[in-house]
Amino acid sequence: MARRERTPPAPDAEAAAHSQRLLARIFDAIDAGGGMLPFDEYMAMALYEPGLGYYSAGQRRFGAGGDFTTAPLTAPLFSRTLARQCAEVLGELGGGDILEFGAGTGRMAADVLAELQARDALPARYLIVEVSAALRQEQAQAIKALPASVAQRVEWLDGLPEQPIRGVVLANEVMDALPVKRFQFNGELLEQTITREGEILGWTTTAPAPALARAVADIQARLPEPWPGGYVSEWCPGLAGWIGSLADVIDRGVALLVDYGYPRHEYYHPQRAMGTLLCHYRHRAHDDPLWLPGLQDITAFVDFSAAADAAAAAGLDVLGYNTQAHFLMGAGITRLVEEVAGAGSDADVAAVNQQAKTLIMPQGMGERFKVLAVGRGCDAPLAGFSLVDQRHKL
Repeated sequence: MARRERTPPAPDAEAAAHSQRLLARIFDAIDAGGGMLPFDEYMAMALYEPGLGYYSAGQRRFGAGGDFTTAPLTAPLFSRTLARQCAEVLGELGGGDILEFGAGTGRMAADVLAELQARDALPARYLIVEVSAALRQEQAQAIKALPASVAQRVEWLDGLPEQPIRGVVLANEVMDALPVKRFQFNGELLEQTITREGEILGWTTTAPAPALARAVADIQARLPEPWPGGYVSEWCPGLAGWIGSLADVIDRGVALLVDYGYPRHEYYHPQRAMGTLLCHYRHRAHDDPLWLPGLQDITAFVDFSAAADAAAAAGLDVLGYNTQAHFLMGAGITRLVEEVAGAGSDADVAAVNQQAKTLIMPQGMGERFKVLAVGRGCDAPLAGFSLVDQRHKL
């Protein structure tokens, strides 16, 4: 695979040394694997290697001083609208908890709780699954700004709760960080793996792992058109297991999964011949996951059809699928804008209108991000899918 030109700024000496320490561990893993490392194992090391991976070390990742921003950071209106959907579900269930995966800076949790307090719809507990000590500290700072009676409802967990919950599960931009396998197809299926080229990383290919071969055969059988020669894409081996864990977590309730991605026929469309890998470093997006391991985010778009299939296989109901734009409009983003317009200053109105445009316009986040709702024991229609529901596209 050809390496792309790299335009992001070079890291400082300390950050470069950090990346080199992780690179040394990756070289050891390559040597232990006989000269190659499956891409999903490389991605797991680059993101989660203890003390060195992108999400395991203490460097800043989110916001203006980091590498990328998310909807809750870009626009608090996102979290406020999400809170309206949470309130609807909690009301239907007669109360309950909220469980958030991957809470990032804690900004979404704080904004969701503030909105729920304003609507007299607070959960009994707001649980955050977070393994990073550095992120827990950042989240705690965001939660501190809330009234004590609200903040005390927040609890941090190292893993899944011991007992299933009644309530809402939130996962915003979590699935895209699950490690993926990378493959290419040119009449023959090959798995792309990572090798060592002197003191840098490079690409090589090998016969596909059996699970990958089965998955790709299943994908091809469901597609209306064959792939062209040289087709490259990804498959996430951990997605079904992660979705299955939601089934273990939910007694009664709804999980709202927000991420960038496509249904299967769009994800594996013949014209998407170079896959969906996306890396972020200092607010620059590029497609070279081998550059600066440990210092850049590595993601792949989500196959929402696979996520929906995994939910059904795990005993969960697929309750809705939408673009972020349609979901937010159904959940009441326009009413929130109207509330600000009726009570806020001109500056407040301008700010909230700009937030809404960023969240719902096609050139912003509105079309690229999707929302999948799965759950059990909650049969009432969800407002976020009241205007449009695109489950038929899955």
